[in-house]
Amino acid sequence: MAHDVVIIGGGIFGVTAALELVARGATVRIVDPGPLPHPDASSTDISKLIRADYGADALYAGFMLAAFPGWRAWNAELGEELFHETGVLVLAREPMAPRGFEFESRASLERLGVAVEHVDDASLAARFPAWGRGVYCDGYFNPLAGWAESGRVVEALAKRARGVGVTISEGLRVKPIDPRAERVDELLTEDGERISAGRFVIAAGAHTPAILTELSDRVRPIAQSILHFEPADAAAFAPPSFVPWAADIARTGWYGFPSAARAGGVVKVARHAAGAPGDPRAPRVVPESVEPAFRAFLTESLPALAERPIAARRVCFYSDTFDGDFFIDRHPRWDNVTVASGGSGHAFKFAPLLGGWIADAATGSAPPIDRFRWRALAEARREAARAR
Repeated sequence: MAHDVVIIGGGIFGVTAALELVARGATVRIVDPGPLPHPDASSTDISKLIRADYGADALYAGFMLAAFPGWRAWNAELGEELFHETGVLVLAREPMAPRGFEFESRASLERLGVAVEHVDDASLAARFPAWGRGVYCDGYFNPLAGWAESGRVVEALAKRARGVGVTISEGLRVKPIDPRAERVDELLTEDGERISAGRFVIAAGAHTPAILTELSDRVRPIAQSILHFEPADAAAFAPPSFVPWAADIARTGWYGFPSAARAGGVVKVARHAAGAPGDPRAPRVVPESVEPAFRAFLTESLPALAERPIAARRVCFYSDTFDGDFFIDRHPRWDNVTVASGGSGHAFKFAPLLGGWIADAATGSAPPIDRFRWRALAEARREAARAR
């Protein structure tokens, strides 16, 4: 059976697009190496930050305010709390100042009507006692934020997609599309299957530039290391006294989460930084060289975790664009091919909006968001929270 739309990739871009396209009357098939949620997909982990803290970038901050009702609706519709609205703690080692990420984020949130709460060293110790003293002199608590159980979200949405008639084909990898082709009427899998459809959506995450090779100069797979620590007392790292956090993130990249009860109470610590180029199909191995940096950060900032055992190590591959903006647009020559990728480590929080953006692009029902268009390599802006 030929479907109206075939989506390559069943991560958060793919499943949200499938649900929206079905709602608009299309027949949809998702093709993925599987299983869903795929253990190596960037959208699969125990947690992702859900925040509108974007420095002076009003576009993403505004989109996030539109996304929060969707997250709350999913909690109600799915019958379980997968988005935890705990707030987020944004810390700075130096006094917040204009043009700095923390200052501009606070100002942007206040313009949008969010009542953030100032935090200094004394109030940090009183309200969030796990944090080391004398390290972070400034910052704020943003109550309109939290975290999502990302792998479980993808699992729940894939189940919903199957329930509304989406065909999910696991165990298939798609070969690169010939960039010289005049038309794309079918895709070929590595096993030799020919996949036909009226339209194709390439939502393959870090594998996207391997399928659409002409994007390889603008979208790159970048590896980031993540460690899960076993606290001696998980309750000490649970809300409300411990919430998702960003610790001088624009300079250092450090961020993390409270203890995850459904993941054995572990505390996830990660970096939103430059990362390292790599091959997302190669074995995922966290370099031994990263652990000392994690330990040094924890010794100073979260001393109760500094010597705790590591429960899990994970490599997360960003589908990293040169400017940090998404690619959600039709191919400039193949009108029936849409790219939906370029998460750059910050896409998951927009999940309730992604499906609509992708469906608009694929069907042509609305023009793409200007910053998400198919675009040439140019001088990069960079996301304000991303350390370099």
